[in-house]
Amino acid sequence: MTAPADLASSRDTLAGAALVHAACPHDCPDTCAIRVTVQGGRVVKLQGDPDHPPTHGALCTKVSRYMERIEHPDRVLTPLKRIGPKGRGEFAPVGWDEALDDIAARLRAIAACDAQAIAPYSYAGTMGFVQGEAMAGRFWNRLGASRLHRSICAEAGATGLELTYGATVGMHLEHFAESRLILIWGSNPITSSVHFWTFAQEAKRRGAKLIAIDPRRSETAEKCHQHLALRPGSDGALALGLMHELIVHDWLDPDYLERWVEGWPQLRERALQWPPQRAAAVCGLTVDEIQGLARDYGRTAPAAIRLNYGMQRVRGGGNAVRLIALLPCLVGAWRHRAGGLLLSASGWNKPLRNAQLQRPDLLAGRRPRSVNMANIGDTLLAEAGAPELGGGPRIEALLVYNSNPVAIAPDSARVAAGFAREDLFTVVLEHFRTDTADHADYVLPATMQLEHRDVHASYGHTWLLTNQPALPPRGLARSNAQIFRDLAARMGFDEPCFRDDDETLARQAFTDAVDAGALERDGWVKLAVPEAPFASGGFSTASGRARACGPDLPLPDFVPNHECAEADPALAARLPLAMISPPARHFLNSTFVNIASLQATEREPALELHPEDAAARGIADGDWVRVFNDRGDHLCLARVGHRARPGVVNGLGVWWRKLGRDGHNVNQLTHQKLTDLGEAPCFYDCLVEVQRAQAPAGAAA
Repeated sequence: MTAPADLASSRDTLAGAALVHAACPHDCPDTCAIRVTVQGGRVVKLQGDPDHPPTHGALCTKVSRYMERIEHPDRVLTPLKRIGPKGRGEFAPVGWDEALDDIAARLRAIAACDAQAIAPYSYAGTMGFVQGEAMAGRFWNRLGASRLHRSICAEAGATGLELTYGATVGMHLEHFAESRLILIWGSNPITSSVHFWTFAQEAKRRGAKLIAIDPRRSETAEKCHQHLALRPGSDGALALGLMHELIVHDWLDPDYLERWVEGWPQLRERALQWPPQRAAAVCGLTVDEIQGLARDYGRTAPAAIRLNYGMQRVRGGGNAVRLIALLPCLVGAWRHRAGGLLLSASGWNKPLRNAQLQRPDLLAGRRPRSVNMANIGDTLLAEAGAPELGGGPRIEALLVYNSNPVAIAPDSARVAAGFAREDLFTVVLEHFRTDTADHADYVLPATMQLEHRDVHASYGHTWLLTNQPALPPRGLARSNAQIFRDLAARMGFDEPCFRDDDETLARQAFTDAVDAGALERDGWVKLAVPEAPFASGGFSTASGRARACGPDLPLPDFVPNHECAEADPALAARLPLAMISPPARHFLNSTFVNIASLQATEREPALELHPEDAAARGIADGDWVRVFNDRGDHLCLARVGHRARPGVVNGLGVWWRKLGRDGHNVNQLTHQKLTDLGEAPCFYDCLVEVQRAQAPAGAAA
């Protein structure tokens, strides 16, 4: 890796200090531009780049503590080899050569029988293209290993958006500041998208109305003019109820509908079957709330929707996104640059050269099976020939990077049991001894963001960013790309592409449409996206029209949860509380959980309950409670208040399992059933019961 002294050409040097352009690597839609000031080989200042228009110099509380991660005393800085039982986290240091030689030998032996018995498991531990799937993708394609269906976060919503608009595209983030009405739907931007929140606040100061639609009374909902606390999984019903009112009151843009929406007559007929009384009964809202929301949305221009991915983590999540995505078409909101919808902007990243980076040609005609990361528990426990394995061989080796599945995957007791298999050879690229690393045969030390080269796009804004290394790697850490490069060499992969270094991969990431010089000089460049991208149609579909239905596409509809009274009355009678599991404010999935300052703020794993539900169970604020269902239980602290609506509890996640008082976390309770579209997990589609529990040993009184 290039040392700081060798990077003067990509920096401005002031008074002996070097300014380095970086980008936040974490799974947040904002993808902040960062300025790093390095002096004497140390980071003396880390701040948001004030010149970057969408993120304008602010960092969230989590990333502002980034140096605590880099300098953490528990960081893994040398390769480790397991010496004890799986799950115990007992390791001995080994050299890189010994580790890589043994790993390659084990993989070659398995691949000699069937390379599909080897699988990757990765997601968004970094959102960078170099340290994500560039060299890793080449490695897996050349090997012919099982493919991974990366569904864990957003696949239902992404599929729904692609079916409607042709791609995951939407508004420019900055234009929300000009909106007159903003529906913040299934999102808590104060926690998860602070820069969107600054634009929403600017709109509010200019007179805009902000409405939060969320089962939880989040930090954001408290700051909005109105909060609609609908039942989890009822978002599609709400969208249909709004459509009904828009139609009957003629709050429509008929010209836009006729010209730019395929299947509008059929959608109209379906929506007319959803009067506000029906929608209210499903959503747990009042008729007045639905009628009022429809009136605001139908009579205010420009109106914008900031949709987020929490609402699609239910059985009907894909259909719900399809319905919500059609709302701006009904009222012609897309005619305005400050109107429309934003869920993900990743589809605008057309200059990204994924094929060049990952080289699918290395498959050489092979078609390996795909395994779904949402079902990793069942997949690892399945025998050869099982449906979870596509009828193929059992998983014999797993390489995990940029993820912590034992903590974050659903039905975690099954996940932990799968990782505990003694015959499963597991390699984990990591920074810390996570729950997953504790089950590894080898843990390989990976670099962090300030120690390696990368390039980034965003799914929350329309800018590309570079990440220049600011520091040399700590200890013996290597970049993800370098580790896969080293493994490829030991596997005998001699194609020239496996000799591309990280700098070369970064240059290969984008087409010539990207000004590489400006990207390096400024740290970011703007994508060429129209100000009002769908003012005159131009959707990414074959016809250029948004699609409600077609010969190959059924109408979207409300789909009830897997676990609810409608689907399973007996289950709902035994387990009467719905549970969602939004992230704790100071964590990002399982990242930052071990940062002492942030952990101290969160204190303990917690469950939010409405006072009515708490009183019915003899639970007071601050009591220890046991949350349980047929999949397991979880011990946590009760927070009684009005963040939770009646009948719903909020299990704040995602703590590492081993940091829980009972060695569990909230995913002990979630299931492996999948969404209607995209085959994604249903984290927010879960029934539980809660009872008061004894305080665990060592817990503060």
